[in-house]
Amino acid sequence: MNAFFGSVWWLIVTMGVLVTFHEFGHFIVARRCGVRVLRFSVGFGPALWSRVDRHGTEFVVAAIPLGGYVKMLDEREMEGVVDPEELQGAHNRQPVANRMAISAAGPVFNLVFTVFAFWLMFVIGKPDYQPIVGHVDRIAASAGLQSGDRITAIDGHEVETWTDASVEIIQAGINRHDLALAVADRDGRMRELRLPLSKLPPSVGEKDVFAAIGIVPQQWSLPPTVASIEPGSAAESAGLKVGDRFLSIGGESANDRSDVPAIIQRHAEGGRAIRLEVLRDGATVALDAKPVRREQDGRTAWVLGIGMEVPQPKYDATLHYGPLAAIPKALDETWQRTRQTLTMLWGMVSGQASLKNLSGVITIAQAANGYAQLGIAWFLDFLAIISLSLAILNLLPIPVLDGGHLLYYLIEMIKGSPVSERMQIAGQYVGLTLLMALMGLAFYNDILRIAS
Repeated sequence: MNAFFGSVWWLIVTMGVLVTFHEFGHFIVARRCGVRVLRFSVGFGPALWSRVDRHGTEFVVAAIPLGGYVKMLDEREMEGVVDPEELQGAHNRQPVANRMAISAAGPVFNLVFTVFAFWLMFVIGKPDYQPIVGHVDRIAASAGLQSGDRITAIDGHEVETWTDASVEIIQAGINRHDLALAVADRDGRMRELRLPLSKLPPSVGEKDVFAAIGIVPQQWSLPPTVASIEPGSAAESAGLKVGDRFLSIGGESANDRSDVPAIIQRHAEGGRAIRLEVLRDGATVALDAKPVRREQDGRTAWVLGIGMEVPQPKYDATLHYGPLAAIPKALDETWQRTRQTLTMLWGMVSGQASLKNLSGVITIAQAANGYAQLGIAWFLDFLAIISLSLAILNLLPIPVLDGGHLLYYLIEMIKGSPVSERMQIAGQYVGLTLLMALMGLAFYNDILRIAS
């Protein structure tokens, strides 16, 4: 219950901050262009609070905190009501350049907020993990990556934390894009290697990318030690005990806790019994176990019914820069996140990445709560990412979004006259339909994540 209310609260904070900033961009540029603003609303629905300033603009905080809007004087929407003396302040009477500036201002302000949030995050200092590799196998091992290697750069981009490295690797894995890695071994010797992520099988989904690559960060590497056993499980029947450390499963060595599930799947296929070798009180013990099939994380898997020892990693790195040094770092971070977001969008459009990556308000709420628990620097990182996503989303050339309006204005500049009202109405219907479809898909993905 605390998690639910925490998620709701931090969603309200997130949307409140970002929507206010976005709409303020439209508002302030409209004012500068001489357009009369009738209402500035944060949220939709019934007003919880409102006031009117000396310019006649009503400022509103509404009950549904999932967006906002700036309503401007427009004689097309208020035919027969607009005073002739006020027509110069109507939005539709503005030069096309002014209308383009007003539409672009919201996304631009989101970009400005993104840079500011990253800058403040760097100034405060964001705790993280060092980009040091722990256990290695599969594709990573075949590429020459070794335990203890420190990842210093990926595709020429400097890496300072494990978060930097993991984001780049996961996204490249989703898109099946090979990566050039620069690494330093325990003695500081540098070498270059190539991570052939194009070799990932098509069946590997987004959730399984990191496991399929075969990299475990140093902070999450632990010996494969049994921490719990389910009553009546295959593990209990086989004689496994809490504290047993796996040496091999089905004749295959198990060196890390992350190895165990995949090795079990490989050797239990068809319901075969598998030989387990464990270290118990300094002696090697051989056992035979017959895993059972069970629904797990939305799919069927062979399981023994054990819980593995879970690491309790502690932050050992901090991203921290002075106020001046943080400026180029914030700009670079904004560019890198923009590149990653656009790559992901293109991947979903081209079919290289699954549409399951699309997240809705439920996932955003849960993520907001999770990042808030990690501290102010991590929450600023989250705000920056969501603000950047809003900027990019709103610049898409979809009618009803800012990008759709910019497309209409660009056509108007080229042809010398506004797009016909009939075309605009048709575009609005298409845009609303597409937007509702995307929102419905995002909500569906949220429900699937909760169910699994």
